[in-house]
This record gives sequence, structure tokens and C-alpha cells, in this order.
Amino acid sequence: MVDSSETCEGASEWETLGRSIEDFIESFQSAGHVRTSQTSVKLPWDMVLHNLKLLELRIVNRKLTTPLCQKITALIFNFLTTVKPEGELEEACTMVLLALGSYCPGIAIIKLWDQMHQNTLPPRSLLLAVGELSLSQGTATYIGATWEYILRLLRKAQKEEDRLAICLVLRGLATNARKCLDLGSKDEEKMDIPPELVSIKAYQTLRIFYNRWPLKSKSKVTEQVLVIIGHLFFLMPPPKLKNQVNWLIRWLMTLMAEKLNSFYISQCICQLLDALTISGCGGVNLASQLENIANMLFKQVSEKVNSSDTQSVQNHNFALRSFYLLTKLYNDQVVLLLRKTLESNDTNEIVSALEVFKDVFQEVPQTAKLKGEVMNSVILVIQDDLKPVRMALLNFLEKLGKYDYLTLPQGNVIINYIIKLSESNSSNEENVRAMCSKILQLVSLPKLINLVCQPSNTLAFVVLTKTATEMALKARALGQAPYLSNFHLRPNEFVSPQKLLTHLVLFSLKPYREKEFGESSLRLLSALHPITSLHPIIHSNVGVLWMKMIPQMLKFLNDHTEKNLNPKDWENTLLNFSSQSLLAINDDSWLEQLTQVILENISFYNEDDEEKAFLYKFFGFTLRTSRNQNLVKRMLSSILKTAHEELLEREGIAMAFSIVSLKHLKIALDELKEYSTILTNKDTSSILKLMKEHQQGEWGLVCNTIYLSYSKIILETKEAISVHLEAMLALVLQHYQDCIVEKDKNLKLDYLNSLANLTDILSSLSITCQLHCPHKQKMVAFMMELIKEEPMNSISSCLRQKAMNIITNFSQLTPLLEPEERAELLRTCYKSVLCLPPAEVLQREASSPKDAQTNVELLKETLQSLRILMEALIIEMPTRVQNCLEYLDTWLNSQKDHERERAMWCTARILGFTVKMNNFHKEIEFTRLGRLVRLLAIRCQDPVDNICFLSSQAVYNLYCILLLQKKMGRKKQGLWEEEGKSEVYSANVFYNNTFEIAKAFAEYFTQIQVSTLVLTAMEGLTDSRAKVSLAAAQLMSAVMKERGRDMIKIEEVVEGILERLNSQLEPSTKEETLQAMCSLAGNNSEIVVPMLLNRPLPWNRTNLALWRAFGTQRETTLKVLQLLIGILEKYHPTLESQEMASQPVAAQSILLPPFHCVLSQVTCALCEMLSGSLCQEAVQELYPRLLISVLCHLYWVTEQNAPQKMVVYSKEGVPGSKSKPFDPTSCALEAVKLVILAAEYNKVVSYANEHRCWDLLSCPKFYYIGIMELTSNPWPPISHPSGIVKNCEPYILHRILNHVRNLLYSLDDHQKILARTFYAQLLWHRSVAQTLGQDFLGNLIKWIKEPNLIMNEVGLRGISNLALHPGQSEILKSLVPLLQVFLKDEVRVTVQAVKSLRNIICHGQGQDIKVVFCGISKQLRPLINDERDQVRISATSALGHMLRRIDKFKPGPSVRREIYTFLVPLLLSIQDNNTEVVKACGGALTEWTNVIGWSSLTQTFRHTTLSDHIQVLEETCKHLVSTSRTQLVGELLFQSFGFLKSPQPFVRAASVTFIGLTAKRLSLSQIHEDDVDILQKVLESLRNDPVEQIQSLVNTVLKKIEAYIHPESSHSSRLSRLSSNFLKFSGIKTSAGKKRLFKIGKLEEVDDYKEKKPRNCLQFHVNSLSTWHQGKVKNTPLVLGNLPERPASSQPSRTENI
Repeated sequence: MVDSSETCEGASEWETLGRSIEDFIESFQSAGHVRTSQTSVKLPWDMVLHNLKLLELRIVNRKLTTPLCQKITALIFNFLTTVKPEGELEEACTMVLLALGSYCPGIAIIKLWDQMHQNTLPPRSLLLAVGELSLSQGTATYIGATWEYILRLLRKAQKEEDRLAICLVLRGLATNARKCLDLGSKDEEKMDIPPELVSIKAYQTLRIFYNRWPLKSKSKVTEQVLVIIGHLFFLMPPPKLKNQVNWLIRWLMTLMAEKLNSFYISQCICQLLDALTISGCGGVNLASQLENIANMLFKQVSEKVNSSDTQSVQNHNFALRSFYLLTKLYNDQVVLLLRKTLESNDTNEIVSALEVFKDVFQEVPQTAKLKGEVMNSVILVIQDDLKPVRMALLNFLEKLGKYDYLTLPQGNVIINYIIKLSESNSSNEENVRAMCSKILQLVSLPKLINLVCQPSNTLAFVVLTKTATEMALKARALGQAPYLSNFHLRPNEFVSPQKLLTHLVLFSLKPYREKEFGESSLRLLSALHPITSLHPIIHSNVGVLWMKMIPQMLKFLNDHTEKNLNPKDWENTLLNFSSQSLLAINDDSWLEQLTQVILENISFYNEDDEEKAFLYKFFGFTLRTSRNQNLVKRMLSSILKTAHEELLEREGIAMAFSIVSLKHLKIALDELKEYSTILTNKDTSSILKLMKEHQQGEWGLVCNTIYLSYSKIILETKEAISVHLEAMLALVLQHYQDCIVEKDKNLKLDYLNSLANLTDILSSLSITCQLHCPHKQKMVAFMMELIKEEPMNSISSCLRQKAMNIITNFSQLTPLLEPEERAELLRTCYKSVLCLPPAEVLQREASSPKDAQTNVELLKETLQSLRILMEALIIEMPTRVQNCLEYLDTWLNSQKDHERERAMWCTARILGFTVKMNNFHKEIEFTRLGRLVRLLAIRCQDPVDNICFLSSQAVYNLYCILLLQKKMGRKKQGLWEEEGKSEVYSANVFYNNTFEIAKAFAEYFTQIQVSTLVLTAMEGLTDSRAKVSLAAAQLMSAVMKERGRDMIKIEEVVEGILERLNSQLEPSTKEETLQAMCSLAGNNSEIVVPMLLNRPLPWNRTNLALWRAFGTQRETTLKVLQLLIGILEKYHPTLESQEMASQPVAAQSILLPPFHCVLSQVTCALCEMLSGSLCQEAVQELYPRLLISVLCHLYWVTEQNAPQKMVVYSKEGVPGSKSKPFDPTSCALEAVKLVILAAEYNKVVSYANEHRCWDLLSCPKFYYIGIMELTSNPWPPISHPSGIVKNCEPYILHRILNHVRNLLYSLDDHQKILARTFYAQLLWHRSVAQTLGQDFLGNLIKWIKEPNLIMNEVGLRGISNLALHPGQSEILKSLVPLLQVFLKDEVRVTVQAVKSLRNIICHGQGQDIKVVFCGISKQLRPLINDERDQVRISATSALGHMLRRIDKFKPGPSVRREIYTFLVPLLLSIQDNNTEVVKACGGALTEWTNVIGWSSLTQTFRHTTLSDHIQVLEETCKHLVSTSRTQLVGELLFQSFGFLKSPQPFVRAASVTFIGLTAKRLSLSQIHEDDVDILQKVLESLRNDPVEQIQSLVNTVLKKIEAYIHPESSHSSRLSRLSSNFLKFSGIKTSAGKKRLFKIGKLEEVDDYKEKKPRNCLQFHVNSLSTWHQGKVKNTPLVLGNLPERPASSQPSRTENI
């Protein structure tokens, strides 16, 4: 009880809370603004919702008094009716009312009653709260009144929300009322309404729902109504309920069609049926609606159940329970309905029916009629075997099995169906297999064993055996008798132990079949056996044995897999297990029954060949364990009478005999002998009883069976059979001789097949060679007759093949065949086999593709049989291999491809087998080895590719034989054995490679054999067959290469080859023949080369091709080149010869001295040899000597002055073009080019082409210049190719140096000039110049001192090259005075001297090079204006390089003064019209400006061209006057006066131009009158120059100077000027402060004034100029331009013999 203070406190608290709510309500009511939405007045509604939730929490946590509850209820009710909240507010009010109802449920219900007389519906929150509270305890007393009020509201509710609220109340009332009625008087709480009125109100509610509410569509209201009426069914009177069934079912069907949630429909139906079932009767209406109800329920059952969805699970359960209830009410009708559904085509309906049937089956009385009907329906479903139905069907079948339906006659259908589903090849799921296994366990064990042994159940064997094993073990665990201990007493009903044992052992043969065949069989066998029992059928020893062996066998299987298990070992294990078991049984009667069972299985078993073969072995092992000989004999006779049409059957019989023979050999042989009488005894043979067309076939089968049995017995018993062999072989011969049927071809073939198999086995025994067969010759002769009878134009049977096989097998028996017999045998077999048509013909003539393929295969097998026969004969007599090969000659030379191919195949196999046999203790003689090798080598180039391949195999095998014999011989002699030689060759090496064949066999030939072989092969060169002629050429070439030195009759060979080369040979043959000649020449060059050189020029194509071939093999090329070089070096005359007459070459070759012809022939030979690309290596090896020789020869030829029309050599051009003729000179020059090209110095040839080296070399006068150009490198270095010295490797240069060094002082001028030129040019390369022990400079100094211009030039060139290298600076500086002498020499000498000085200065070291430069400047300066272009260009260019070098050492004043002296010559020379001169001057002036410091003109000079050099000169004069001292300008002008005396008009004109341009820039008015007068006088002295252009130029310049002096009156009188001059010369000063240009003392430095110095130097200077021009200057006309051009360079003043 609550404390009063606490109550007061709580009341005040609630009063405060209630007041706050009332205040909110009043505020909204007074404003007339009540909002149910919280959007416009957000804060107050949030506060109300918060207060309502707080109120609910306080009510739940505290127990309230009734008055307080009533007050709060009233407050909430007023709020609901006033505000009419929605959403969260309405829900919060409902929760507050429910919280209040938990204490006083009647308060809310009474509050609902208060609205009874209102026309409006009560608030939804109140209805919802009453509906929830109606389910709680303590509300039973309010059911009647509340229900009465709700019935009124049912008619008023229109909205879905209101109807849902009312449904909630009705659901609570109906549920509570049903609860109260079910509890009855046991419950203390009683309803305020009697049960009869409850029934009435339930009925009224149902009718109002049906009549007033729209409940025919899918809605939540409909779902809730279905829930309510489900409860009403239990409250209504049964009669009234039964009357409502029709419309209720129709209404539910309508709702189902409207896709209403099926859960509510199933629940409603289930509640309806449950209510009716309680009443004990369904009624007529329900019976009439039975099918409709079932249809609706089937749909519910067929719906997929979602286990996560409670309603889905309950829907399924309701549907199944509904069927259960229907079955209780209408048993027969429901079963009929289910059976009818099972016959439907709809799989869903069938599945549903099966599931329902299974669920209701226990309610169905199991009558015989019902069982029959059910089985019929189930069988129909089984027959359809629809996969979607399968699992449901299996569940139902399991139910049937539990009710013993499987024992019915029709139960076998179910069992067979289950077995079918259990088969391994089915695609059933694991759950299906598991279900089948459960169903099989419902079958009895004996019947299950029967099923295991039925062959039709093989695919379900594992499942059946596992099930049977499990059942047997369960029975044993329960103490029941094992199967084998009692069921064998009823063999007609159940499987006998013998059949069971046979079946399980047979199925264990493939233990991993379906993974578990073996294990399942063994486990079942163990489980069924009475291990501890004793009975008359199986002894207990078997149990002990199996208890030991079966686990071992199971372990063996577990330790292996299907991949690593040896089937043979496992088979032996099973047979051993069977034998041990039979020994343990030790019962002949049981054994006899077992053999009968095995024979039955053999007779009818056709499923697996391997398993059937095992049965034969099982039979043999069974008989082998028997001690009863009669039983063995009887059973062997029985098995011989079984079918033997198939080879497997005959082999099985033979295997059984062989197994039995291990213990009963005599019995087995006797049975076979007795059985063989069927072949020879006409009186007792059953064969003759057959139709005639079957007699031969049966005879062959019987014969084959007997001989197979003999064969197997021989293999099994081995040595034990030896005592019976002679009788056995005699019997074999008798069979054919005494044959009782006609001996047609098929019978012969059958006999030979059987005999071949027997003899094949016999020949494999180790004891065969010890056996003597007196009938061997007779058998061989008989086989040969059979072979001869076979047609050679077809191969219709394998008779000849079998005959050869039999002969081969008999070859191991004694006695051996005689040689004549062997020869006859080989000829017969060769002819019969090798002459058969080719495979293509056999295929084409066949009647069908199958026959064609058969013929081809038969041909291959026949050839193999021939091979084996040949090998057998070789084994008999190894030393007679050559005889076997000789008999093949006819076919090796046949014109038919297939015959040659087969013969070569035989040859290769004979030789190959001889090698493999490796029996060389006795020498195998090849007396005709050469002939054999030639034949095989020719066949290596046979038109048929396979013959080539086979021939290569044969050649290799023959080579191996010879090599092994050689090794054996050396081994016997105790000599060292060559290692690894056999690995050099192989068949692949010999394939299409005649050369390698000859190379391999060359060492085995003698000299006479080599020569004979070559001469013989030569005959084949002209063969019409291209490949044969090519093979002959290749053989000849290879032999010559390998053994050419050992040849004799070389001249005959050479002439023969030349003769055949001149004929029309095939291109490839001709090429190979040329190579043969090349090899011959390489080995015998002293004989072959002179023979070819002696042929008259010009040579024909054959001779040229021969020489060209000599350049393709390195060794030959080296030898021939050395010989040719020797001829060139030997035959060059030292005296000049007379000129050649222009007459035909043929005549010349007679008239000229012999050496002329020889030398021309040598050069022609070189041109051809070196024209190919294969001679490079040889040429490089001989390059220095060869190059010097041909160059020296060229020099000599050029001096002979040979006529150009004299043709000594013609070079073939491209196809379609004419050949190019060569005279002796051009031929020698071509040889030089080819030597350089062959040495791979193409850049040298390109350089020579660009620099006209060939033209120079062709001229005797300029030959040495050509050598210089050929060997030189350009200066300065440029990008295009250079000469020999630049391109050759250093080691080549050293080799050339060593060679020419010996010729430097030769008596032959040609050699001396050539050698010295090379010597000088080689010094350009640093590695040559630094060669130790060489006095290069001493030799060069000697040469420049010789009175020969060529030697001078060569020496100077050498010094120039030597100066390029470090370390030569000091010693070369001392040569400068000597070199200066050559600056005034002939052009080329002068140029070389300039270059030498240039290099000495440019590459010199130290400050003293400035001294050297100053020392040579006086001699160098005149050369800049030399009249010879080469000298001028060389000197100017050298000056530029010298200045660049001098600039690096910072020249002082004295050096700078010397450098200034070069300005005027350069400025004069730059006016030249020669582009090269202008370019050189531009370069020199560029360096000059760098040294002097005129940087502003550097770029101007650097880019000077012929088009702007005058402008450049003008700019220079301008810069000179503006930047230099007046005295310097005067000195330069004075220097230019000296050039006015030059004999070159160009120089005089250039000097005038320079003076004029300089005077233009001088302020002459500021210059002293004396200096101006000197300038004028000097120019006036040229007025009478013999060149008119110079006169005009002088007059122009003088006029301009006059204008420069008197700009204001340029036309003053001459008299005034003369008076002014007079005053100057008289010493009277006319002007003061003017600049002086010239120093008077300067004139004294001129050479002209040294002898005579008059008082007036100027006057003397002027007079001397006038006199010089009048007397010494020639009147040279000008040709081009304003300035006179230079005359052509004059000839040297000193002439020498060049």
C-alpha cells in the first residue's frame, strides 16, 4: 500500500503535470487555432509530446491509485476529443492509456462505454487501447457490453484506420471470449455474458462483416477480418457454422484470386476445419466444397517456404494441418483426391500431393485395396520420373517402406527405381542419394544381396554393397546368423556362396571403379562371412584367413590410388586371395560348383573384356588348387568346349591351361593333344559336321586355340616344357599335313597366324638355341614355296609376312642354313616384297577406303617382317653382311622409285642392325667399298626425298661399322684410341650432303681408289638427271678436298673437267664442279695454275668461272694468290720493253715475250678471283704484299703504252648488258681496285674515285701522285672517306711498312718510287711514326737531297707527316733552314715544303716556334702572291694555321711586326677571282685579326666570299686608317709599292686598288705634301703600264687622290702643283703641322737602292718604277674582270725525269 505522504506528493505532481497540459489545451482553444501538424507551432507540440512520453514513463514506473488513473484518463480523453492528434501525438496518447490500463483496465473500457450514445466514433487511440486491453486478464466482465457497443460501431466505421481500430477490439474480445469458454468454470473470472449470447454475437459480427464491410479486395482490413472470423468459428454454433461454409469458401477463393496474403487464408481455412472437426462432422456443405478447399490448400503447400519468414512457415503448416483435418473428416475422399492429383501433369501439384499424402498417411487405414491403389499411383509417378518431383517422391517412398510396401509384388518397381537413382552415372544430388540409401535399408538383406549380384545393378554396386554391409553388421551386432550360414540352403531363392564369391572377387578387379568397388566388395564379403561359425559349406579356416587377408588388401588399396596402382599386381593379389580361400575351404564338391559358376559366367559374361579374361584366370587358379585329377581333366575338357570365336575367349582358354599346367602339365598337354584330333581325324571330328563354308573357319579357330595354349604353357613352364617340345613341333607339322578340310588361302593364313604366334614364343626362350629341330629345313622350304606363290602385283593377305616371321623364328633353332639356302631365301624374299606396287597404287586399287588403309598397313608390316628376317640372318653369320647388300643392287638401281626406296630402306636397316649388334671381333670385309660408297652417295641426291634420307642413314651406319672395326683393330694392336670422332658425324650430317660422305670415308680409300672414284664420278657429270649429276659433282668435289693431295693423273682430271665444263651442265652441277676444281687447285696449285694460265687470252667463260671459283675457298685462294704474287714479283723486267703493237691478242701472245702474256694472265686471274665476296679473309692475310705487287705491276704496265683496243679481259655485267672489255692497263687498274675492295676498304675506293686517283695511277708521269692520293688523308680532316693510311688498321700499316722497307733502295725505279711513297705516307699514322728502331728522318733527309723532284716531294711529304706527332718537334726545327730552300722550287715541291713548315710550327712545342716563324716569314711572304695557284693557296692556308698556333704563345712586338708584313700580301691576294684563294685568304686574315686584335673584322673575314671580297677590302682599309698610326699606314703603303713592280698584272692592279682605297680613307689634305707627292709619283709611274686596264685604274685613282687633296678646287693647274713640289724638294717649308706617311730612310731598305743611293731617293724611286715598267713588264692583255687574271702557272725552271 502506498504511503499517504507519498500519495499527496504524487497527486500534486500529477496535478501540476495535468495543469500544464490543460493550459496548453485552453490556450489553443481560446485562439481558435488547433493544429494537428507540428509545422506552424513547433515548440508547444514538442513540449506536449515530451510531457506525454514522460507521463507514460511515470505511470509504468509507479503504481497509481484508481482515482488518479481516472483523472488522467479523463484528461487524455478530453485531449483526444478536443485536439484530435495524429501521428506521434496519437501514438503517445495510446501508450499512456495502455499504461493506465495495466493498473485499471476497466477505466478505459468504461470510458469507451461513455461514448455509446454519441453519434461519432470514439477516438482511435481509445479503441486501440481497449483492443489491446481486451486480451489482458481482468477484462472478461466487460466482454458483453463492449461487444454490444462495438457491433454498433461496425455499421458506422468508414475509414480504414477506424475499421482497423475496431478490428483490434473485436480480435481481443473474440480471443478473450474463446479463452474463457475453453477454461470454463476453472477460471475464477467470469464473463458478463452467457455462452449462448456470445455465439449469437459472433454470428452477428460475421454477418455484419459479410454484409456491411467491403471485404472482397486485398487490404489490411480484410486480413484482420480473416483473423477475427477465425476466432469466431470456435464461438459460433456448429449448425450455423456449417451453413456458412459455402459462402465462406467462395469468399476465400475470391480473396485468393485477389492475391491476398495466403497466410491469412490458410489460417482461416485451418481454423474453420479445426472448429468443424471439434464438432465431429464436417457437414454436407463442407463435403461439397472439398475439392475447392483442396485446390486452395495445394496452392499453399506448393508455395516455396521461406524459413526466415514466420508467416511463410506457418502458411505451409496451416495448409498441411488443414489436409490432416480433412483426412480425419473425409478419409476416402481425400485419398482419392490425392491420387487424382498424383496423376496431374503439374509438377507442383504432384509434389504437393506427395507431401500431403506423406503427412496424412498415418491417418489412412492400410487396407490391401488401399495399398494396391497407392502402389499403382506411385508407379505412375515413378514411370514419369519428373526431376522436380523426385525428392518429394522419395520422402513418400520412405514412408511406404516403413509400412512394408516394399515387400509387395509391386515393390520391386520401387526398389529398381531407387537403384536407378543410386547409380553412379546419374546426375542426382547428394540428398537424393542419401534418401535412396535410407530407403534401401528398408529392403531385406537377402534380397539386397540378390540385388548386389545382379549384373544390371552394376552402376549402383557401391551403394548396394555399402547398404548390405551396414545391414549385415547390424544383424551381426544383434546376434543374428550371418547371411552365408543359412541362406545358402535356398539356392533357388537366394544367391549361392559360389556366385557371391565370384561376383565380389570379379568386381574387386577394378578397385577404384567408382572409387570404391574394391573396398566395398571386400568389406561386404567380410561382413557376410560367419567368422566364428562351423557349418558344412564353409569352414572356419576361411574366416581366419579372411580376417587376416581382407584388412591387408584394404590397407593396400588405401595406400595406393588409381594412378599408381599396378593392375597386374592387384590382379595377382586377388587370384592369390582366391587360391588361399579355396585351399582353406578344401572341398572338391564346393570347388566343382565354383568352377561351374565360373564357366557359366564365362559363357554369358560379355560386359568387360578385362573382367572376362580374369574369369579365365580365376578358373585356372581354381583348378590348380584341386588335387582331383579327374576333376581337372573334366573341367579342362569342358572349357575347351566353350565358345572360342573371339580372340579373348581363345586367349582365356589358353591362359587357363597355362595356369593349370603349372601343377598338372601332363594332363593339360594330353587334353590338348586329344582335343587336336578334331583337326586331323575325319571319323571323330565335329568340324566336318558343320556346313562346308564354316569348316575352314572352325578349323582355324581350333588350331589357334591349341597353339595359343601351347604358347602360354611354354611361357609359364619354360624349361619344364623342353622335354615335350619335339613332340609338340611334330604335332604342329602333322596338323597341316593331315588337315581334314580343304586347304584354301584362309586356312593357310589361319594356320600361319597360329604357328607364327607359337614360334614367336618359342624363339623368345633362352633355351631355344639349344634345341634341335630336324624339320627346320623342310619348314623353311615350305614357307618359301608359300612366299613364291603370292602375287607380286598385289598384297591381298599377310601370308608372305607370316611366312617370313616363321622363318625368322625358326632361325634360332639348329641346324643353320647353308649359304646357298640363305642366298635363295634372300632373293626370294627381296623379290616378293620389293616388287610389290607402291602404297598409292594399293590404295587406288582397293575397293573401299577401309581396304585401302588395310593394304597400306599390311605393306608396312610385311616390310618389317623382311627387316626382322634380315637381322636374324645377320645374327647367324655376321661376317657376310656384304652378301646381304649385294643382292639388293638390282633394286637399288631400279628405275622405279618405290623399288629403290624399299631397297635403300633394307640397306639402311641391315647396316644399322650390324652397328647395333656391335660384334666386330671378326672383321667384316667390304671388298667393294668404293662402289658401295659411290652408290649410296649418289642415292643421297635421289629425286625421292625419302631415299635421300634412308641413304644418309645407310651411309652413317656403314661409317660406324668401319670406324668401330678400326677402333677394334687399334685396340688389338694396343694403340691409342681416338676419342669423340664418332660424334662428329650423324645421319643428319650425311642427309643430302655428299661432301660430308666423301669427307667421312676419304681416309679409308687408297690413292688409286681416290683417283678412280673421281674419274668415275666425272662420268656422271653429264647425266640427264639433275640430282644425279649434282651428286656426282659433289662427291668429286668432296673427295678432291679431302684427298686431293693424294691424287694421281691430275692433268687428265683437269682436262676432263674443263671438257665437261664447256658442255651444257646444270647450274648447280657446274657450280659444284667448279668447287671441285678449286679444291684440286688448292691441293695441287703448282700443276693446275700454270695449266690454266697457259690458255690464250681473252679467256672464255669457263676459264673465268674457274678463276672466280678459286676465290671462294680460303686455303685455295691463299695458295693461288701466293703463286700469282710470286709470278708478278718474278717476271717484272728491269729494262723497259718496247711498245706493244696494236694487233689481236692471239697474235700478240705469240709475238710478245712470254712474261708479257703471263703478267696479263695473272692480272686477269686476279680480277676474277677477287670479284667475289668470299676471298676477303685470304686477301686480308696477304694484303700488303698483294697490294704492293699489283700497284707495282700497274706502274710497269702504264709504261708499256699498250693499245687501248687490245682486249685481254672481259668483265660480265648485269644480265642483259654487254660485257666490259679491259686492256692491260685498265685490267691492272681493276685488279688494284678489287684488291682494296676485297680487303674491305670500300671507303678507300670511294675516296680514290672522288680524287681521280685512278687517272693519276694510269699515267706514268703522275703515278706517284696517284699513290700519294690513294694513301693520303685530307688536310684539314673532312667527313668524306680518306685513303689507305686513314682507313687501314694499325697492324696492316705495320705490315705494309715492313714490306715496303725492303724496297726503299731497290734498283727498280718502279718499286723504289712506290715503296718510298708508301713509306712517307705511312708516317701520318702515329703508331707507324713511333715504331722503334726506325730511322725515318734519316731516310727522308736523304731523299730530299737527291737530285730528283719526285724524291724531293716524297721526302718532304714524309717530313710533313712526321711533324704531326709529338716528340719530333726539336729535331724537325733544325731542318727549317734546309726546308726553306725548297720554297722556291717546283710547284709540288714548294707546296710540300710549305706543308712541312706548317706542320713543324703547328705541332711544335715551346716558345721558340715564334722564332721559327719569324725565320721563315721572309720566304713565306712572297709565296702568298705567287703566280702559281697551288703555291698561293697552300702558303696562305699554312699562314692561317701558323698564326693560330703563334697566337697561343702571345707574340711580342717583333713577332707582331712580322705578322703586320703579311697584311698587304693577304689584302692583295683576297682580290683574286679564284674561290679557293679567297677562301684561304679569308681564313688567314681571320687568324691575323685574332693575333693583332682587330676583332671587329674577324667575322667579316671569316665569311668572305668571291662576291663580296672587294667590299671586305674597302672595310679593311677603312678600319686600317681609322685605328692605326699614320706611320703604320705609310709603312703598309710603302710595302704595297713593291708589288707595283710585280710581273703579274693582277698583283699590280690589286696593289693600285689597295692604295686607292687607303688614300680614300686618309685625309690627304692633312698629310705632308712630300708624302702625297710620293704617292702620286708612284702611281703616275704606272700610267704607261702595258695593260690598259691597269692604266685606266691608275688614272682613276690619281683623279680621286687629287680630289682628296684639294676638295675645294679639284681642277687647279698642274703648274701650281709643280711649284709646290719644287718647294718641297728644295727644303722650303710650305706648310707646317702636317702628318708624315713615309720615312725617308725607309727607302734605303729597298734592294734597288743598296748599290746606289742618290741624294733624292724619291726621284730615284719614281725613275726606277718608270724604268722597270718600260723594260720588264710585258704587255699582258686582261681577259676577265676589272683586274687582270693571273696567267697559268709556269713550268718548273728545273726539269727532271719523272
